[in-house]
Amino acid sequence: MVIDGHWGTGKTEFCQKLISKFKAEHENYHLLYIDAFQADHADNPLLTILAEVLSLLPDGEQKQSLRKKVVPVVRYGINTVFKAGVSHLLRENADDIADGLEEHLQDAANKAINASVMAMLKDHENTQKNLEALQILLAEVAEETPIVIFIDELDRCRPDFAVQMLEVIKHIFHVVNIKFVLATNTAQLRAAINHSYGPDVDAQRYLDKFLKFSFCLPNFIPNNSSEKALASVEHFNNLVSMSPVLRDTDLNDFNNGVHGFTTTLISHNQLSLRETETFIRYLEIFHTLSNGMATNIIFGHTLLRVLGVFIFCFKTDIAAAIQSNNADAKQIAVLLGLKNLETFQSESHRPLHTEVIAALLASACVLNADTYKPNTEELQKAIQDYEFRYFNHQGLRQGHEFASVLKAIEVLNLGGRL
Repeated sequence: MVIDGHWGTGKTEFCQKLISKFKAEHENYHLLYIDAFQADHADNPLLTILAEVLSLLPDGEQKQSLRKKVVPVVRYGINTVFKAGVSHLLRENADDIADGLEEHLQDAANKAINASVMAMLKDHENTQKNLEALQILLAEVAEETPIVIFIDELDRCRPDFAVQMLEVIKHIFHVVNIKFVLATNTAQLRAAINHSYGPDVDAQRYLDKFLKFSFCLPNFIPNNSSEKALASVEHFNNLVSMSPVLRDTDLNDFNNGVHGFTTTLISHNQLSLRETETFIRYLEIFHTLSNGMATNIIFGHTLLRVLGVFIFCFKTDIAAAIQSNNADAKQIAVLLGLKNLETFQSESHRPLHTEVIAALLASACVLNADTYKPNTEELQKAIQDYEFRYFNHQGLRQGHEFASVLKAIEVLNLGGRL
């Protein structure tokens, strides 16, 4: 079975909770957890899995027997690679060597290759017997207590190691009462397959040989209303409420515009759970260094500071443009979800906080600002009214619209104070 999801969507957390649930509800299972990324350096997925299976057994005859049957199977794999490497070296071109010597070397190489192939065939025949014996013993180990092996982080491994792991699971561990749960990003796994076997291979059909069942971790979770809540927003709310640094700020007040602005920013940019944790961490650092999220700060400037932290975390190109006074209005509009200025004239729809900030900043950008400048006096007045409301009737100083955003970036760069 596969637990599918993009990076940062909580696969590892889900995997660990699933293991805990198994342990609580099903005592007659052996549960093993393998971090494939940590095992990547060992370069032998078979040994990685077998070592975990061996750890289930008490010292005794069964454990010793399993060890003995593992050795020839693993040795065949090592010998095959070694012999192939020798053959490759012996067949290397020798353009700079005299023809006679090259011919002599080629003859020696052919003999060595023939001998190597014969040895490999013999090894293969013996290994098949050893493999069958190993599988019989594994079935005996799992007969009374089934084994479920959870393999995590497979999508972070080298492509060749990831594919080897799949092959080992399919061919070695096709055993009754041994099951696997893979927590991975199948899109990355398909890329690994194509990397190993070429772009012409149908990676999904290749995966279908291994996978009996697959489900994808959703981005949304149910809540009390009829609407679904974005998982990263719920995660943000939980983290803020638990944060000793942020729980006394407006970020922890669901009815406050600062909270609404921030969660809209998260939703619009589809932050993963891991990215949301990063965002929280930098908000904490920013507030600790500057007290920049205090509740007595003018509403609009608090929004700009939150935006500055967000840009620092995830949009380094925009941060660099702002620092060099070369901001692009189109980038700002996309970041904050502003499509046009029509919403400011709509009687049925009030603009979101993100749209208001986008309109104020986009018109002040060096690049592409004309696209977001009001084309009527009525529209200009509507936007100006929002500006005065957000900034306590002071508005933003012309030429300094990005000042609060820039200050937040500088604080996190340890290069300035508010």
